[in-house]
Amino acid sequence: MSPKPRIPQLDLSKLRLTALSARPSKVSADALGIPAHAGDSFAAFWRGLPDILAARDLRALVNDIVTAHRAGKVIAIGIGGHVIKTGLAPVIIDLMKSGVINAVAGNGSICIHDVELALAGKTSEDVDEALRDGSFGMSGETADFILGAINSEGPKVGLGRALGLALVRRTGANASVSILAQGAVLDVPVTVHVAIGTDIVHMHPQADGANLGAATLLDFRLFSDVVAALTDGGVYLNFGSSVIMPETFLKALSVARNLGYRGQFVTADFDFIRHYRPRTNVVTRPHLDGGKGYMFTGHHEIMIPLLCAGIKEALAS
Repeated sequence: MSPKPRIPQLDLSKLRLTALSARPSKVSADALGIPAHAGDSFAAFWRGLPDILAARDLRALVNDIVTAHRAGKVIAIGIGGHVIKTGLAPVIIDLMKSGVINAVAGNGSICIHDVELALAGKTSEDVDEALRDGSFGMSGETADFILGAINSEGPKVGLGRALGLALVRRTGANASVSILAQGAVLDVPVTVHVAIGTDIVHMHPQADGANLGAATLLDFRLFSDVVAALTDGGVYLNFGSSVIMPETFLKALSVARNLGYRGQFVTADFDFIRHYRPRTNVVTRPHLDGGKGYMFTGHHEIMIPLLCAGIKEALAS
């Protein structure tokens, strides 16, 4: 029979106590937030954020972006379609126009929402309802425009630039809200990285696999050029893409490093859910030998305008 284990009777009066004044602490009074008041400027609000955790990281990232921009380094963003669906194209376009964002890359879904907003002033159908009768993704105008542009010019100029040019030429299109169109107007690379079968236009008979493949492959090679450039002290921001852009970025980075572009840079991921691929492919793996990665969790429609406003405030100071 095994011996009965002994349970000690602890004497709490013998605890070794520490002095609060000498104890290391993670939060100090000078790091506390400052309440906002009616009529305050954004600068006052920004300064009033607590110097703790994500707020501290956000300020640090803004400083990294502004430092890179002032030094003439490349700042690129990767986006998912939800970023456009949450109304953020004008915010991104504003930083493209100011020269802060030098390149944009996105998955195939950005084309749908960007083009529909420019052509019709609305996007994002009710998938649950439309799927019941098979009408989901069956917008003829959306498919005709996107596939027509890709089939016409995609293999020659790339998928993103083909759509951008088509929107600029389209009478009545609102190019001012289109990242694709503004990329063409400003000559800012906007690349689109398609997984065939993931976007509604792939269901339509005009979809040509050869043209889609050639156009998006050209964009991948252009994106690889961009990634090679940003390794020289630049910044890459992943906005709301959990699979396609983190995977595409990792492959482009491997190409760049294989060809000798191995400098350090900064990355950050913004999403409302923490995902495996952005965390590993964007935030951690690129910096095993140096550099810096950030991760922010929150709704796009709040976090991304806050970041962009912080950048503009820092640039103005």
